[in-house]
Amino acid sequence: MTNNDIHSYFTLCQQLIDNTLNNWLPPIEAEPTQLHSAIRYSVLSGGKRIRPVLAFATAEAFGLTREKALAAACAVELIHAYSLIHDDLPAMDDDDLRRGMPTCHIKYGEANAILAGDALQAMAFEILCNYGEHSAQSRLEMVKTLSVASGSQGMVGGQAIDLDSVGQTLCIESLEQMHNFKTGALIEASIILGAQSAATSDEDVLKPLRQYARNIGLAFQVQDDILDITSDTKTLGKTQGADEARNKPTYPALLGLEGAKQKAQELHHASLKALEKLDQLDTSRLAQISKFIINRTR
Repeated sequence: MTNNDIHSYFTLCQQLIDNTLNNWLPPIEAEPTQLHSAIRYSVLSGGKRIRPVLAFATAEAFGLTREKALAAACAVELIHAYSLIHDDLPAMDDDDLRRGMPTCHIKYGEANAILAGDALQAMAFEILCNYGEHSAQSRLEMVKTLSVASGSQGMVGGQAIDLDSVGQTLCIESLEQMHNFKTGALIEASIILGAQSAATSDEDVLKPLRQYARNIGLAFQVQDDILDITSDTKTLGKTQGADEARNKPTYPALLGLEGAKQKAQELHHASLKALEKLDQLDTSRLAQISKFIINRTR
């Protein structure tokens, strides 16, 4: 699989997720118009769509079409979108720029940004309950997966640890725990949701997928930390050097820049080792996505 091939795959997945979300989100004309405008602005402003792509690639490994995993892919992307809106708020990371555009609270005000995030969280579970040809049991499992990944033992818990860690020096184990929650939990959920779209509950299959997910989740964060140092604001679409300016703990701060790059490579190879346990599935897309994550430039 070539580099161009994986980029083409991302483009196809992005187009599908964007078109579907455009159709499923409330129209701007519907009341309350300002809230719906803020929602659509934040969700449809671009983005890599890595989490939906992971859900699609996992479902395809089980022989499903991308369309069969649409509910899972859209739901996890809406949770991600809500988290970005809230993460950018003045009480959190206080960012003015997201995906090269003014953040939601800068354009629509703090109150509308908070409400937009709240609404997107609810919409994610509405989608899991209403869309797709899934059994009641599969829907229940998917709701459970996404709710746990989004809560205090997942993404929100990681955000809380992140806020408490500003100005502190964390050991590598504590840093990994934080990112396993903040970034990794939703990435893992994306992959498990893709498997659950295929009504898969076999732990012999789900366990290696979780191992793969945890490795690429950490690799994603390591690469984020590297890019915060080596890239620029225009390329990133957000303020370069923001983590360093806030004195936040990062992998380069603990390991040095070269050490962080080595860590990303190690996590990539560990993710491939996990996929080797799934020889009954076609995991070639997942393997290529792992490589994409550590080579991305934004």
